[in-house]
Amino acid sequence: MTRVRVEGFSISLDGYGAGPNQDIRNPLGVGGTNLHSWLLPTRTLQRTLFGAEGGATGIDDDFAARGFENVGAWVLGRNMFGPIRGPWPDMNWKGWWGNSPPYHVPTFILTHHARPPIQMEGGTVFYFVTGGIHEALERARDAASGRDVRIGGGPSTIQQYLREGLVDEMHVAISPVLLGGGERLFEGIDMRALGYECVRFVPSEKATHVVLRRIGDEVDAALA
Repeated sequence: MTRVRVEGFSISLDGYGAGPNQDIRNPLGVGGTNLHSWLLPTRTLQRTLFGAEGGATGIDDDFAARGFENVGAWVLGRNMFGPIRGPWPDMNWKGWWGNSPPYHVPTFILTHHARPPIQMEGGTVFYFVTGGIHEALERARDAASGRDVRIGGGPSTIQQYLREGLVDEMHVAISPVLLGGGERLFEGIDMRALGYECVRFVPSEKATHVVLRRIGDEVDAALA
């Protein structure tokens, strides 16, 4: 059964999932890269993002690898795809990642401005969805062919899916940094009221890994 998951989403000690003033020089906002000090050295990310051998193993790499297991499609907010706002000035921008993005499956970008799909190297195809989060998720489910759909962020995209009760499970990595501003992941979100609870809590040297699961989904599955 297809599940909808958030994986490897890093937040600061003061709750920010992205720093302020995102631009071409600061894709994650000012200071945002520091949130991912647990992830960047891992063997999983070195392989998927840079095509490199080696990298750190252990708890952080276990969670990084978990985030790619059984994922058949992604959904991203437009900010995750690039810094451009408003109508597309041209078709030149193809994402932050170069010719071979780390997704390797169909990836659906939420936007208000239509654009033709982009076929990238390594199996990634970017599709641009103008019909909102439900249309994007429906198309991602179809594309995933029974595998899971990963919601890649940013914070406002995850918030929209949480508010609709559409996220089955999420892994959050709490990094030991303070950003002081930006976008808070859980701003205005009552996770308890939405039925989520912590089912796993694992510290590493560079982060504390928390897995939250929507318990109502387990009850529904047991009754099915």
